[in-house]
Amino acid sequence: MIDKNKKLILFLDSGDTFIDESTEIYDEYGIVIKAKLINGAKEFLEKIYKDGFIIALVADGNYKSFENVYKYYGLWDIFKEKIISSEVGKQKPNSIMFETAIKKLNLCEEDIKRIVMVGNNLRKDILGAKLLGIKSIWMNWSPRYFSMPRDKYEIADYSVKTPEQLLSLIYKLEDNLNKD
Repeated sequence: MIDKNKKLILFLDSGDTFIDESTEIYDEYGIVIKAKLINGAKEFLEKIYKDGFIIALVADGNYKSFENVYKYYGLWDIFKEKIISSEVGKQKPNSIMFETAIKKLNLCEEDIKRIVMVGNNLRKDILGAKLLGIKSIWMNWSPRYFSMPRDKYEIADYSVKTPEQLLSLIYKLEDNLNKD
């Protein structure tokens, strides 16, 4: 369902970006079996998928945990690729997470200017993206993680607090790319 006219490519984190980590329920093996989405997350994800954006899950954790939660909400298949640290062997901000997403999506160096990383963690999502020249959006709603950047690479290009604000920003960024 990818719209060839869309230029923006979305790399999305999961925990405390779209899934409320405080609601996670684990099995005896440490796998998340259930969790709640934050308000507006399902609608946001369905809308950007329906509108043809290329979406990759770029997240730290266990593959099965993400599969359990996103399948429960009917959202697992919206991700064109799923780059999960348990499969890659490294966590963000390690560049291999982002490079794997780029490779799996068959993107090239020129495409990096079209990618936006959305995440909640300045020291993982924002830093990792910025070190590769990827635009970053900080989903700043949860108090669980650091909110003060340690250096310029932990300063997000944009900051939002809700999926509704994120949706508006995504379309603004897409419009700006279409003007180029």
